[in-house]
This record gives sequence, C-alpha cells and structure tokens, in this order.
Amino acid sequence: MAEGLVNHFLGAEWKAFSAGTAPTGYVHPFAVWAMAELGIDISEQQSKSVDVLRGMDFDVVITVCDHAAQNCPLWLGRGQVIHMGFPDPAAVEGSEVEQLEAFRQVRDGLRQRVFELLQSLDATPEKGRFYATGNF
Repeated sequence: MAEGLVNHFLGAEWKAFSAGTAPTGYVHPFAVWAMAELGIDISEQQSKSVDVLRGMDFDVVITVCDHAAQNCPLWLGRGQVIHMGFPDPAAVEGSEVEQLEAFRQVRDGLRQRVFELLQSLDATPEKGRFYATGNF
C-alpha cells in the first residue's frame, strides 16, 4: 500500500519500491479494495522479496511493519533506514468488515506518517527514491 500511495500522491518527487521479508505471492484483496477507495489501483502490483531489490541504492529505506523490522533489521545497500511500526492488517481476524477496516487504518496511517517523513526530506526528481518493506 505504501508503494501505491507514494507513487500516486508524491510521484513527482519520490519513486516507491516495496518488497517484503515473507512475500505471499499476491497482493491482499483487502489492500486492493482499501486503495481503490482512494482511486488507486494496486491490483497489478506484485508481492516480492526484498532480495529482488538488493544492490539498488535508495535515499530512504522504511520498514513499515514490526515483523520486517525484526526479521530484516539490516539494509546492506545505501539509504537511511527508518522504522515505522504498523500492525499487519492481514493478521486481523474477524468479519470481512473488521478485516477491511484494519487495512483502511494501516492505509491511512501510512499516508500520514510516510508522507510527513518524505515531505520533510529534500527530494528532487533525480534523487527521490524510496523503499518501503512490509508484508502488506
């Protein structure tokens, strides 16, 4: 969701790439739904491993879930590493309404906290590169 949010709203300054420590191979349907509510289509995004991004240099590396921070605490490439803890919405049990609400809450939290951080940093179109890792 962070990749979709950043590329949609801040794409003139930042380019987001996302990957996870334990990719599922698909984008969760509730993530697609929650993002569609903002007019953002992430249905074509892929769930991928952080290994596909090794060797790339980033300005900022943001871990967005506690699982990623604990299981992938060291980024070996270039980039300032920042952790922002969010619960994994895919782990929420309950009705579909409750599960979708968990994705909405994480989506809105990502939008607020990640945007505040990125907007506080100096980015130019050539420089602005961003990486978020998480399993959602």
